[in-house]
Amino acid sequence: MPERLRTSVRNAVEWPTVGLAVLCYGVFFLSLWVLPIWAAILVLGPTIALHASLTHEVVHGHPFQSKVANAALIFPALTLTVPFARFRATHLAHHRDELLTDPYDDPETNYLDPAVWQRMGTVMRLVLRFNNTLAGRMLIGPLLGQVMWMLSDLRACKAGDRAVMWGWITHVPALAVVVVVVWIAPLPFWAYAIGTYLGHSILRIRTYLEHRAHELARARTVIVEDGGPLALLFLNNNLHVVHHMHPNVAWYDLPPLYAQNKDHYLRRNDGYVFTSYAQVFKRHFWRAKDTVAHPLWRPRG
Repeated sequence: MPERLRTSVRNAVEWPTVGLAVLCYGVFFLSLWVLPIWAAILVLGPTIALHASLTHEVVHGHPFQSKVANAALIFPALTLTVPFARFRATHLAHHRDELLTDPYDDPETNYLDPAVWQRMGTVMRLVLRFNNTLAGRMLIGPLLGQVMWMLSDLRACKAGDRAVMWGWITHVPALAVVVVVVWIAPLPFWAYAIGTYLGHSILRIRTYLEHRAHELARARTVIVEDGGPLALLFLNNNLHVVHHMHPNVAWYDLPPLYAQNKDHYLRRNDGYVFTSYAQVFKRHFWRAKDTVAHPLWRPRG
C-alpha cells in the first residue's frame, strides 16, 4: 500500500530538505549584506518563516538519521525568540492528538478555559478577541504569544523545572551566533528585528486555524489545499491532518500522500477543509473563526 510504504521507508539523507536549508541560509546572508534595507526586511520575513518550518522538520527527525546532525542544521536561532529545545518539547507534547485544543494540556492551543475567560478584564478580552481574527493573529499574535509563552516558562522555572531552564540556557549560544552575524553586517539590527517579526506573522497564517474545537479528536485538524508559495514556506504543513497522522513523513511526501488518500483524510477530519489560503483570508481576516473560550470545554473533576 503506498501510504504504508511512504511512512516506513526513508532515505539516509533527505536532500530536498538539505537543499532548502542551504537556500535559506544563502538568502539570509544575501539579505544582511547585499539587499537595501526595505528589500531585506521583505525577504527576511519568508526566509525566517522557512527556517522555522525547517526546524519543525528537524523536530520530527529530518533530514538526517542523526539527531545531532539535524540539530546542527538549524542551530542558528534566526527567529531570535524561539529556543529549539523548548519548541521541540512543546511541539511533541502537542502531537498527543487526544489532547488537541485542551486549554491546559495542548501547549499550542489558543483556547481558554471558559472559567478563566470569565475572570478576565475587559481590555484583555478585547485583545484576545482581536487576536482570534487572522488580522489580529498576524499583527499582535507574535508578540502576544511570545509574552504568554515566556510567562508560562518563567513560572515553570520558578517552580524548579530544570528542563525548561535548560531549554532557555541552550538558546543563548544559538541566539548569540545570529546576533554577532547581524551586528557585523551592514543591515541595521532594527531592520532584522522587523524582518523577524514579519516571519513570525507569516507563520501565524498557518497556525491560525490548524485545530478546531470538536468532540472527536480526529476531526480537530485542518486541511488547507494550497500548493502556492505559502505551502512551500510551511513545507506542506497546511495538509495538517496528514502530518498529524504521519508525523515522521517528510514534507515533500505529504502532497502525494494526501492526493492518493484524499477521501480518507477528509472523512477522518469530518470535512474540515479550505481550498486555499485565499479562502482563509476572505473568511477570517476580520472575522474570528470561533470563540476564545473553548466552546466544548467541560470543567475538570
